[in-house]
Formats: sequence, structure tokens, C-alpha cells
Amino acid sequence: MLSLIANSVIAYLIGSLSGSLLLGRLKHLDIRNFGSGNAGGTNALRAGGFTFALGVVVIDVGKGVLAATLPLCLDWGSPAHPAGPSACAMAAIVGHCYPIWHGFRGGKGAATAVGGVLVIQPLALVPMLAVWLLCLTITGWVGLATMLAGITLVPALAWLDVAREVIVFGVAVALFLVFTHRKNIRAMLDGSEYRFERVRLRNWIRRDS
Repeated sequence: MLSLIANSVIAYLIGSLSGSLLLGRLKHLDIRNFGSGNAGGTNALRAGGFTFALGVVVIDVGKGVLAATLPLCLDWGSPAHPAGPSACAMAAIVGHCYPIWHGFRGGKGAATAVGGVLVIQPLALVPMLAVWLLCLTITGWVGLATMLAGITLVPALAWLDVAREVIVFGVAVALFLVFTHRKNIRAMLDGSEYRFERVRLRNWIRRDS
């Protein structure tokens, strides 16, 4: 138990290292002052362009990967209990959203969650990515696509017959992503949510017709 708590604290601190804010310092740019004010990959794309956003996503996904592998690395190679990687991945997601190093103002946790899932059960990413792409190309709403992809994680893990602790992790991720996207939900309801029109399928069909 003490090992699990210690690893989770370390994972939270790793998650608190925000890719957008660290790279933003090199460009003298705080993306929390632009667009949605969120320190995540989508807002990084708006504020700093594709290359900047790609670097942010790589760092944020990498945090999830590193956090989920902590139990194995720090327990001297002993077989990790399913609760270890799951708890550490979740701690990193929370750290990303509420980073102690950056005034507790971070992103929404999606990229770091992807990194955690990549270690814990990579096959679950296939239906998640499919749902994310389908929703994004139909609606243009990144937030909605992310929430639905997170929710898809739960049945995907159940179908893969993983340990109970991993299912609990999936439910926690799904609920947490909905919570961190609560402003997007309100914006969708009042019609003010930003759409990525360039990726919408109907716009590609119009161009070809």
C-alpha cells in the first residue's frame, strides 16, 4: 500500500509537468491566455500551430506512459498488480489537469489518459480512436469526440476481459473526462462551442461534389 501511494504521488508530480506550458516558455507563450484558456493540445494548436501542438501531445502522452510504468520500474521488476499502473495513470491525469507546478491550471487530461491506456491495455485505444474520429468528422467538436472516446473505454475494457481494477480505472477516466469538459458541454448547449469545420465530413463531400 505504501508503495502504491508513493508511486501515485510521483505519478501526480510527473503529470503536473505540462507539455504546453513547458514548451510555451521556449516561445514566451502561455496558451492559457489564448483561445479557450486550456493548457491542452487543442488549444496549443490554435495558439502555437501544428508543430507546437504536436510537441505538446507527445509530452502529455509520454507522461501517461511513464506514470503507468512506474510500479514496474520502482518495484524492482516484480510483477505489477493491476491497481498499480491504473492508480499511477489516474494520478498523472489529475496532475495534468491540476498541476502543482503551474498554479493548478492545466489541461483536460485526454492525451495523458491515452498514454496510460497505451500501457495498461493498448487494444482499447482502437475503438476509442474510431469513436473519436467518427464524432469529430461528423460534428467538428473535439470536446464531444473526446468525451465519447473516454466513455468508449469502459465497454472496450469490459470486452477485453481485464482485471476489475482496470475497469475501475476506465470508469474513472470516463467520468473525469466528462467533468473536465463540462464547459464544452455548456458551450454546445448554448451554441457557442468551437467547431473544427475543416475536418467535418460534410465539408469534404461538398468540395468533391
